[in-house]
Amino acid sequence: MKNQKLVREQLGLKLNLFRPVLNIQPPPKGWIRAIRNALGMSAQQLANRTGMTQQRIAVLEKGEPTGGVTLKTLRRIAEGLNCVFVYGFIPKSDLEATLREKAEQIAVKRISMASQTMGLEKQGLSETENQKVFTETVEKLLQNPSRLWNEQ
Repeated sequence: MKNQKLVREQLGLKLNLFRPVLNIQPPPKGWIRAIRNALGMSAQQLANRTGMTQQRIAVLEKGEPTGGVTLKTLRRIAEGLNCVFVYGFIPKSDLEATLREKAEQIAVKRISMASQTMGLEKQGLSETENQKVFTETVEKLLQNPSRLWNEQ
């Protein structure tokens, strides 16, 4: 479990390096056309460099902004444009924070259900006791993060 946390922390540090690109918006007609035009390269010239047809380049440039291009094809086009194709995922929040948030959601649900039952039986907990149970539940859930994703 400790090893998993260390791996998450190390991965999180690497992923944080990509946070600045979150604010970069792609050009309206896509990266392929924007870079090709910036290089002064015609669609036919890009086709020649990639072993594709000019018509295929036109289809790709049209499909890129809507996500209609495969990763394999994007790598090939990047090579033709003398670019490096970058692909990855950037978590919306820190990986540890994502796990804790999920554990807290589950803990709230579980404690709420238990509190209703206990309230009916006149065995309700104080605010301090509720907070202690909540914290303990969250920490226990975090010990086995793979189980967090089984609950909705």
